[in-house]
This record gives sequence, C-alpha cells and structure tokens, in this order.
Amino acid sequence: MAISASSGTGGDDMMIDINTTPLIDVMLVLLIMFIITIPIQTHAVKMNLPVPSNAAQAPKPPEEVRISVAADGTIEWNDEIVQSRADLEKRLWLVARQPEQPEVHLRPSKLVPYKHVAGVMAAAQRLGVVKIGLVGSEQFASE
Repeated sequence: MAISASSGTGGDDMMIDINTTPLIDVMLVLLIMFIITIPIQTHAVKMNLPVPSNAAQAPKPPEEVRISVAADGTIEWNDEIVQSRADLEKRLWLVARQPEQPEVHLRPSKLVPYKHVAGVMAAAQRLGVVKIGLVGSEQFASE
C-alpha cells in the first residue's frame, strides 16, 4: 500500500491517499477461489444401496474340494483315495461344470515328485477348473 503525503510549507492541505487497487485485486482473487472450490464441496457421492427383497436368500457357495497328493503319488479327494487318473478327471470335470465352481485346494506332500502334482494341476486346467490353489506351502519354507 502506498501513502502519498506532501510535505512542504506551502499552503496546500496535506493529502493522504491509500492506493486500493492491490486490495481489490486480492479481494477478486479470493472471490474467484471461493467460487471455484465451493461447488466441489457440495458434490454428493452416489451409491447403489441394496434393495431389501422378500426373495429367497442367495445359495451358499459350494464347499471347497481338498485334493492331497501323498509322497508315493497317491491322490486323495476330500480324504477319500482316488483309484485312478480317470476317476480324478471325472471328478474334476464335474467340478468344472458346476455353475458356481468350488475352490480346489491342492495340498502336496513335501516328498512327492513334482510330476504327480503337475499332473493334477494340468488335468484341472485342461478340464476347466479355474479356482485352484496350492495350500500348505509353509512346509516348504526353509528354516
């Protein structure tokens, strides 16, 4: 802000004047900032909330399938020994054809050769099982 004052012995009255141009500039900048930021605060978040209905409850998801591969290559399906590779593939095919596939948990033994585990995973993939995972991997962690 500038103040102009005349000093002198002349007979002129002292003139003190404040320059208001910078004050108006600051006021306009603040006004523009408020105009821009206020609509942002009033935007609402639109959410699709569930609508209660009297319809039957959704069916519970199918239980998981536990496949264990023993050290000698023996395969168990939910603690039941699978007799042949064809029987395993038939069971995997039935799992793959379900509308809501159950999770398949494959638990290999620490001592089983990899070809047995890879054979089970390849058969599951070939037949269309998409929810398959290895469980019990903590036994392979080095100490």
